[in-house]
Amino acid sequence: MSYGGGVTPASATRTEQVYGMLRSDLLNGVLHPGQKLRMAGLTERFGASQSVIREALTRLTEQGLLVAVPQRGFRVRDLSIQDITELTESRVQIESLAMRLAIERGDLQWETGILAAHHRLERTPVIRDDGTVSDDWSVQHRDFHQALLTGCSNRRLESVANSLRDSAELYRRWYWVLTDDHQRDLAREHRELKEFALARDADRAIDVLTEHIDRAPSLLIAYAREHGVDDLTPPAPPRPVQRF
Repeated sequence: MSYGGGVTPASATRTEQVYGMLRSDLLNGVLHPGQKLRMAGLTERFGASQSVIREALTRLTEQGLLVAVPQRGFRVRDLSIQDITELTESRVQIESLAMRLAIERGDLQWETGILAAHHRLERTPVIRDDGTVSDDWSVQHRDFHQALLTGCSNRRLESVANSLRDSAELYRRWYWVLTDDHQRDLAREHRELKEFALARDADRAIDVLTEHIDRAPSLLIAYAREHGVDDLTPPAPPRPVQRF
C-alpha cells in the first residue's frame, strides 16, 4: 500500500487508532450532542500530532458524526428533531419498498441469508459488561437488515437504504444512552421480521419494519422536546440490564 502527500504508514496507523477511539466515544454517548472538540485536549489525550488528530476528525465529519465550523474547529453533531424526522420518514419509505420487492423477488439464497444473519444476531449479546452497546451486535444488526433487503435485486435501492441506515447510527446510539426503553423486545421484533419475510407476508413484514424503525427516533424526539435540543447531557453510562 502506498501513502502519498508525506503520509507515512506509522502516521496512517495512528490516525486509524485515534479515529476508532473517537468514533467509539461518539457512538456510545461519551461525547455529547453539540460538544466542542478542542485540538489541544485531543493531542494531549492521544499523544498524537495535530495533523493526525485533524485527519481523524475530518473522516468523522465526512461520515456526518461531527460538524466542522470555520475558524472554530469541530463539534459533535447536534440533536436535530427535523433531521431525525426526515431521516426516519426516508428510511420507512425506502426500506418498505425494498422489503416488498425482496419478498416478491427473493429466492432460496435470499431465504438462507436471512436465516443465517438472524441466527448470528440472536447469539450476539447486545450489551457489553460496561453497559454500552456491543460493536459486534451492531455489525450483526446491520447485516441482518441488509440480508432482509438484498432480495429486492436492485443495487441502487439497497445502496440508498444502507446509506440511510448508516446515517441513523449516531441517533440510534444516542437513543440507547439518553432514553429509558427497558420494555422493548428487540429480539421479538427481529424474529417477526424474519418470519413474515420468509412467509412472504409483505404487509405484516412492513408493519413490523415501520414500527421497528420508528421506535427509537420517536423516543429520542420526546427526550429532546422534554429537555430542549440545546440541553442534552446524557446520564452516566447505564448498568448492564436485560433489556431485550
